[in-house]
Amino acid sequence: MTELRYGRPATPYAEWGFVMDLDAELAFLKRVHAAQAWMLDHARMRVATGAAVAGDRYTAETLGRMLKSYVKELAEEPDGAPYFGRLSFDDTAAAGDHQGQRYHIGRRRITEEQGPPLVIDWRAPVSSLFYRASASDRHGVAVRRRYGWTHRPPIRLTGFEDEHLDLGEESGTSSRLLAEEIERPRVGPMRDIVATIQPEQDELVRADLDQSLCVQGAPGTGKTAVGLHRAAYLLYAHRRQLKRTGVLVVGPNPEFLRYIAAVLPALGEVDVQQRTLEGLLSEQAPVATDSDEAARLKHDARLAEVIRRALNSLISEPDDGIVVADGSFRLRVPVTALRREILQIKNENLPYGVGRDRFRTRIVALLQRQLEYHGESPNRKWLDRTGRARPVTGTLDACWPKVRPEELLTSLLGDASFLSRAAAGILTDAEQSALLWARPPRSFKSAKWSAADLVLLDEIAGAIHHPDGFGHIVVDEAQDLSPMQCRALARRSRHGSLTVLGDLAQGTSAWAADDWREQLAHLGKPDAPVTALTLGFRVPAVVLSYANRLLPDLRVRVPAARSVRSDGELQVRAVPDLATAVSDHVAAALEREGSIAVIAADEHVADFAALAGDRVTVLPATLAKGLEFDHVVVVEPDRIVAAEPRGLNRLYVVLTRAVSRLDVLHTAGVSPSRAAGDRPR
Repeated sequence: MTELRYGRPATPYAEWGFVMDLDAELAFLKRVHAAQAWMLDHARMRVATGAAVAGDRYTAETLGRMLKSYVKELAEEPDGAPYFGRLSFDDTAAAGDHQGQRYHIGRRRITEEQGPPLVIDWRAPVSSLFYRASASDRHGVAVRRRYGWTHRPPIRLTGFEDEHLDLGEESGTSSRLLAEEIERPRVGPMRDIVATIQPEQDELVRADLDQSLCVQGAPGTGKTAVGLHRAAYLLYAHRRQLKRTGVLVVGPNPEFLRYIAAVLPALGEVDVQQRTLEGLLSEQAPVATDSDEAARLKHDARLAEVIRRALNSLISEPDDGIVVADGSFRLRVPVTALRREILQIKNENLPYGVGRDRFRTRIVALLQRQLEYHGESPNRKWLDRTGRARPVTGTLDACWPKVRPEELLTSLLGDASFLSRAAAGILTDAEQSALLWARPPRSFKSAKWSAADLVLLDEIAGAIHHPDGFGHIVVDEAQDLSPMQCRALARRSRHGSLTVLGDLAQGTSAWAADDWREQLAHLGKPDAPVTALTLGFRVPAVVLSYANRLLPDLRVRVPAARSVRSDGELQVRAVPDLATAVSDHVAAALEREGSIAVIAADEHVADFAALAGDRVTVLPATLAKGLEFDHVVVVEPDRIVAAEPRGLNRLYVVLTRAVSRLDVLHTAGVSPSRAAGDRPR
């Protein structure tokens, strides 16, 4: 295995073969840069001429947006490194169609004006061998090469490293360049991991579109990156289908979405919605606050049945038949026929609004049959007019009334008798009382909704009409979703697939899941396989081992992770003055490269706000999930544990945010690892 730094070796004659290889690499790099420049110039030319070749204004606008987006992607290449790996195949039959071929692999395809591409996309089928080929299962790969680059302009090739798989060489996670990329300081938003994807991660990334899967990932195992890269891969492999049905990434909070926002664009994918669940459910922010008990109940799956009953209670049987005058004819539908149709439609288990539309259609069909009996042939215009006739709409509104989600929820939360009828045998009297508003609004128009109410409104809307779905949804931190939140996502993936990401040990919500099977059932994918990632790449071993001491007390069955990194640092210190100690530790951290976070209990975090700066983030513990920093200063872990019922889980999250160095500062004289077993849940 050989690594060459940029420039010629000090003893060129002894290293002559390697020098020639380096010269060839530098010549190839020059050619790639020229191809990139040509691609950008060609794309800009297409933008300039696109309007002229489009057949109409709409096509011109659509084409223009697409071409401008492509130009922007080419002009803003992430890190500027055009490729990160190379595969060289031997001449054996195992290489198949790739016998004797050599492929450079990068984030995107790079091509000259003519001829085969110089760099192939990491998502191309053959690229999978860069991640999966091994000395024992080469698939014809003779040599795998990794490249090192500078990460600040000007971008320069710093070296390369070869694994001669045909000679039994295989570096795995001990690769120096791989380690340098993994351990690179964490400044700014999350980066892609195309250069460091491991075989078990690649299998998940390339799972087919029709397969939903769940990734149980311990801290630092790359579960979020796997989910995002799977979205990018699916858009590459199924672009036409997903262009039509869409891809959605759901994150736990806006800060998390800002953190991951650059990953998919860096991989050349910009047509992906990235939303919080709250933002997906409503454009309006919640303004009301629930009691803990009311919030817990509103997120309970039993509320779905209460809502279903409440909607069904609005449907009633007619007292009279329908008579519609049509020219010289008087068309009649007897009350017995109307009752029969209502009963049949209710038994079809349709969404409420679909059932109402079907009832109208059945009424019109019965009237049409009578007209045809008289020898008439009604056309589409007659059918539409009859469906709007007053006798028809009057019966429809009386028997199957229109309803808005806000109206129904106002009735449920504001009318004790209505709630009692819908919740009988499902909720206790005490639970019903906890749900009821103390002061109901005068109408649904003046109602103020809480975050949990938005979930219920979405459940009602989904029970009236199915929402538009997505071809694929990636949901991160899924262990914190309530059953009702899961149902909201399930409705949007009825005909699509899911990538479910999370860690049961990091469950911090009041309704956090402790079993993936149950959570997947709520998400509508009960048979999705669950895969555990346990090899950590981001969190150093010393930090992960310290946090793992909490696992036995978290009461979830998850495998403990182990880290490939031995470069981390850990300090656990009792200090007499927290303010001074935190300031000193931040000052020391600023003397080193990388991002810094000070994390404290929410009610305590304001004491350290003055330390925030360009590289320093002062963060409440409840917003730390999913984020990474090179250096983390955890302040008073006991207060984090005591702040909420699942405080130990929150502390586990906080302790695993550091990807290089962790300082734990406390005044109580009790370390979180020793206190873990004594803390109540």
